[in-house]
Amino acid sequence: MAELLLELFSEEIPARMQAKAEADLRDAMEKALKEAGLKWKLLAACSGPRRLTVSITGLSERSADVKEERKGPKVGAPDKAVEGFLRGAGLSDISQAEVRSDPKKGDFYVAVIETPGRDATDIIAEAVPAIIRGFHWPKSMRWGTGDLRWVRPLQRITCVLDGKIVPFDVDGIASGNQVEGHRVHGRGPYTVTGWEDYSKQLEGAGHVKLTRADRREVIRKGIQDVCAKAGLDWIEDLGLLEEVTGLAEWPVVVLGDMDPDFLSLPPEVIQLSMRTHQKYFAVNDAKTGKLAPHFIVVANIDAADGGKKLAEGNSRVLSARLDDARFFWDLDKAKPLDEMAEKLSTIAFKAELGSLGEKVERVAALARELAPKVGADPDLAERAARLAKADLVSEMVGEFPELQGVMGRYYALEAGEPAAVADAIRDHYKPQGPSDNVPTDPVGIAVALADKLDTLVGFWAINEKPTGSKDPFALRRAALGVVRIILENDIRLDLFAVVFGRTSLLGMELLSGITKEIKSRYLPILERLGIADRQTLSSVDQAALDELLEHHLPETLMKAPEDLLSFFADRLKQHLRDQGQRHDLIDAVFALGEDDLVLITKRVEALGAFLGTEDGANLLAGYKRAANILRAEEKKGALPETLTVDGALIDAGADQEIALHQTLGQVRHDIEEPLKNEDFGAVMTELARLRGPVDAFFEHVMVNDQDAAIRANRLALLADIRDTLHRVADFSQIEG
Repeated sequence: MAELLLELFSEEIPARMQAKAEADLRDAMEKALKEAGLKWKLLAACSGPRRLTVSITGLSERSADVKEERKGPKVGAPDKAVEGFLRGAGLSDISQAEVRSDPKKGDFYVAVIETPGRDATDIIAEAVPAIIRGFHWPKSMRWGTGDLRWVRPLQRITCVLDGKIVPFDVDGIASGNQVEGHRVHGRGPYTVTGWEDYSKQLEGAGHVKLTRADRREVIRKGIQDVCAKAGLDWIEDLGLLEEVTGLAEWPVVVLGDMDPDFLSLPPEVIQLSMRTHQKYFAVNDAKTGKLAPHFIVVANIDAADGGKKLAEGNSRVLSARLDDARFFWDLDKAKPLDEMAEKLSTIAFKAELGSLGEKVERVAALARELAPKVGADPDLAERAARLAKADLVSEMVGEFPELQGVMGRYYALEAGEPAAVADAIRDHYKPQGPSDNVPTDPVGIAVALADKLDTLVGFWAINEKPTGSKDPFALRRAALGVVRIILENDIRLDLFAVVFGRTSLLGMELLSGITKEIKSRYLPILERLGIADRQTLSSVDQAALDELLEHHLPETLMKAPEDLLSFFADRLKQHLRDQGQRHDLIDAVFALGEDDLVLITKRVEALGAFLGTEDGANLLAGYKRAANILRAEEKKGALPETLTVDGALIDAGADQEIALHQTLGQVRHDIEEPLKNEDFGAVMTELARLRGPVDAFFEHVMVNDQDAAIRANRLALLADIRDTLHRVADFSQIEG
């Protein structure tokens, strides 16, 4: 068994690309060696700012010999068939094939192909250059006069098998057995024979922490130590931690100071400036819990003065950044939010849906409409909606787009707006991801829902929806945001009514604008709807074009609400599946046509709990049996639309038949009140009473009686079972 060490050493690899490149190189090596017939015990990879490394132990020294038999045509087959067989088997003459006999099929040719094994050295020398040349980077470059593309200029390839160099060449770079350490503390070079030697020299004299996990732990412990010593709390930022893990080969944590005067800036501005431009961690004062005038930088050098000069230099750089931020802050505060909002009319939202200012007008109207439904003040909701996008034209958001909404809140508070309005401006973008919180204040809820619903209705009205994996306007995220806001705040909203109303209003706005900018604004809609192409429409006169729009655009708009509701249903299904609910139960409840998301969720949860009981499982089995019998009878001939039970025939029937009829009537009556009160747990308790009578009926009563009247009556009884259960969900959609 052999040991292989491969290192690809280059100039700095962007931190965001290192982890994926590490996994890709590992996977590529596994695939290449496996296809070549080599086996191994352990294959591991690691990555750093300048290197990708793979170590393999227990590697086969040679691939196994392979013997393959390939069956050919019958003896005496046409020449063309024989020639094709020879080409496929790599034979030059049919005499090289064996002739074998089959009692049923006669004689036929067989090619016995023996492929000798290959030395691991030869396999690796062939595989590694191919992997390097075919390696995918999100961005790559060429350098010098060669053709090789790599993320940054590739400088060295180290490849040793059992201490010996595996010889090959990639674009003029010959493989070798030397590696380079830290640029300052231990450059080397070092001659290596395998992973143990490699890691010992680099992590020792070379001052290189090889694995991401080791570097991450050094940084985390260093942060904890400096914070504990200075009385600070680290504002944990796992994304930044992952990034700086890829920036330093020998990470050293240093605490720096900043001018306390900068604390007059919003803390989000300071933190984002540190994070985005400088890759610094922010810290809080452990006593007050507020942002402290310090920062943590991860250096790639162990300075003799303990990092004092390094901290001072970084502090000067940060001060320059924060001076810019303070300038933007002062400039923005001098402009009222209303004045900023006026500029939104000059910013395009979507050509077919007008400017951002027009969108704000629609959102403001919808926020006012939704406010009573979510317990918000309509005036505050409308005011917040009109100001929600204003900070997009501010200098600060122009510099830090991530602060949209956040800066709007600060500007609103500076201008004396109510706290509810300011918070709604900040929160109306939420949730922006699965881990983000939803707005909880009523005004924020109204504006967030209005903003997302307006976007969704608008894009559905112009027939521009997500397709496959493509969703450039994040419409799936917007719909899921609506679902989460409604569910997590227990909001009772008739979604169809809201969507239908907004679609109708938007349609009237679109149609009223037919004579304005007709070609630039409406031709894209018509083209996407397939009504006509641009060349045809350009030759149509204005009157004909008006008529075309009035006939076809409303038709599309009328389809939009129902289609958009289906989209919401899909998002709700995804959300409930993520919560652990069964997909078939969700389908069973959706089949009722309900659009109250809170009510749907309650039904699904109660149904899931019920079917998890013995009574629920057995009642489902009884339902399936009743439905199957009814389905079988329908195939013989159409059943009446209404199957009515004849009480007189029931009374003359078996005891089990009488008991089922009586229990069904009682259950139907008893579930009405809990259904009305949305107490689905109580509904399921009542349904459980049917389990015994249904089981007894099927055990003792023959449905297909010879008497046609009795048979019809018993089928009506089965229909009663089905219809009673359908008051809760469509049980035909449930598996099991």
